[in-house]
Amino acid sequence: MKTMTCKDLGGACDVKFQAKTFEEIAELSKKHALEMIEKSDEAHSKAMREMQELMHFPQGMNAWYENKRKAFECCPSTN
Repeated sequence: MKTMTCKDLGGACDVKFQAKTFEEIAELSKKHALEMIEKSDEAHSKAMREMQELMHFPQGMNAWYENKRKAFECCPSTN
């Protein structure tokens, strides 16, 4: 298992996520962000808007995704 925070994944807070794969941790982060947006959390809403802006530029989004994947791979594993 590896641990990353919401901020590590482009979000707005220090909530920690643990997962075995980058895809799993990305999904946990997405679910958390949507829950926070539903609660009208402005910081998470802003982070989501910034992410949506990246989606307009495939190269930018791909680079962002690969950087986050590499950061995940560099995280130490825990049991």
